[in-house]
Amino acid sequence: MTEESGAVRSSASPGVRFAWGTLGALLLAWDIFEVLKHQGWVIPSALVGAALPLLPRLLGRAGEHGPGQLPAAAVPLHNLLNRAPIPFAVMVVFSFLGDKPEDIAAPFTFGMAWLTTIALGRAAGFGLRTREGWQR
Repeated sequence: MTEESGAVRSSASPGVRFAWGTLGALLLAWDIFEVLKHQGWVIPSALVGAALPLLPRLLGRAGEHGPGQLPAAAVPLHNLLNRAPIPFAVMVVFSFLGDKPEDIAAPFTFGMAWLTTIALGRAAGFGLRTREGWQR
């Protein structure tokens, strides 16, 4: 999709973006369920997990870049924090570490909120970046 500035938002097909959106909606519903069920430390962990993949975009606003481009210094962190297998691995690992559901609820929800933000971002057309900061 091309924005008014001429920047390309995503090269993913509409079907792929729809699949990411569906996954994101399901994960969001599950996030809300977990937060309401466990409360306590699950609430801040979900908020931090949801904000984590957006951090490089916020930090990258200060650098020199064109419309639709991230500064080159922010790209490695952006690409690392927007890889779906990493939060999925967090969810899987913490599923096996605790003795009770209360022990794993906060880190599991952290990973799930992180994955939710990635999925919804990919559905909106924001994905990984090239070295120069352009959308792939």
